[in-house]
Amino acid sequence: MAEGMKIRATMQGDVADVKALMSHIMETGLRKDSKTGQLIPAHFINQVTATLNGKTVLDAQWGAAVAKNPFLGFRVKGAKVGDKIVISAVDNHGEKITGEATVA
Repeated sequence: MAEGMKIRATMQGDVADVKALMSHIMETGLRKDSKTGQLIPAHFINQVTATLNGKTVLDAQWGAAVAKNPFLGFRVKGAKVGDKIVISAVDNHGEKITGEATVA
């Protein structure tokens, strides 16, 4: 798929602030190639899951309208410094991208 994902998770009081930058082309399937005039096939992330120490804390379904190299930010209550956050994404071609971070 791409180079991957960069994740940062920091504590803000009793809540972990998680930020992730995913590297993906996110093609809608509606744009034409400027040289050939042919439609560029759809290729976008459609499933995102985040876990905190193995427990699912976010499950999202995305569509073609999300921008290239999407940024995801969310907050998790009950996290502690040292906890492990894992974010996994699957696109409409079945390709997977995963990243992980330790809460700081």
